[in-house]
Amino acid sequence: MIQVQGLTKYYGDLCAVDHISLDIQRGEILGLLGPNGAGKTTVLRMLTGYLRPTEGTIRVKDYAIDKNPLEIKRLIGYLPESAPLYRDMLVYDYLGYVADIREIDKNRKFTKIRKLAELCGLNEVMHQPIGELSKGYNQRVGLAHAMMNDPEILILDEPTSGLDPNQIAEIREIIRRIGKEKTIIISTHILSEAEAACNRVVIINRGTIVADGSTETLGQSTSQGHLITVALQNADLEAVERELYSIQGIEDISALDEQGDSLEVRITCRYPEDLRGEIYKRIKQTNWVLMEFHQETRSLETIFRSLTKEA
Repeated sequence: MIQVQGLTKYYGDLCAVDHISLDIQRGEILGLLGPNGAGKTTVLRMLTGYLRPTEGTIRVKDYAIDKNPLEIKRLIGYLPESAPLYRDMLVYDYLGYVADIREIDKNRKFTKIRKLAELCGLNEVMHQPIGELSKGYNQRVGLAHAMMNDPEILILDEPTSGLDPNQIAEIREIIRRIGKEKTIIISTHILSEAEAACNRVVIINRGTIVADGSTETLGQSTSQGHLITVALQNADLEAVERELYSIQGIEDISALDEQGDSLEVRITCRYPEDLRGEIYKRIKQTNWVLMEFHQETRSLETIFRSLTKEA
């Protein structure tokens, strides 16, 4: 659907985006993550044709951004971080105005507006001035604007920025419904949002891609190994180290808590080996009492922090 090769953007001597390459498939919901200044918004603006790349190519379907910018823009709906709305207009009038700009046929115009109002949850505010709406409703109006031409690709820059938890949940649900029919690219700082709504995550740091994949595959590729937590009774750290370090693939054993004869340790195992079975067998052969045994999972927040901590 979208092919990006060697995408680069300089602002004077500052390299904001540095030779990024990625393919985005039809029907994907891709989350674009990164710290402030990482280059996310610049990437989105180049994808939409708003900014011209310094180097590199962008192809959408059979079109090249430098040769067919209008054809590509017709395929894309774009919601910037601050939706450019006319605050004095009623919601209905504004959407009608957008429909006219998009050259929606007059016979389809009312049906289109009604469908978008239903999808974006705007029925209750259609005859209110935009300036009197909450930020959550402003984002919904902006989303309806971006979808007016029924684009195949929807690009959303920080769609839930500044919203309260209830509004975030509502916008997230709308994105899920839209994602059943369209390719969506979301730039966000809210990691739980990307984890819940996206089936693929791309993390950008200092203008380059540092991770690309599902949250599950990112956890595997970025971790230094499996982390296993074990809580024992009738055990001391020295005996545990002596018994478990003999298992090939265990790289580290560290005490998390030690009180009397109770001990909790974190075991780091070399990836991709799964040593839980062997660890259990060794514990079973001792007089230790196993109170807790689980493998820790790495959240998207942990992955994000480990990849962007230099920033």
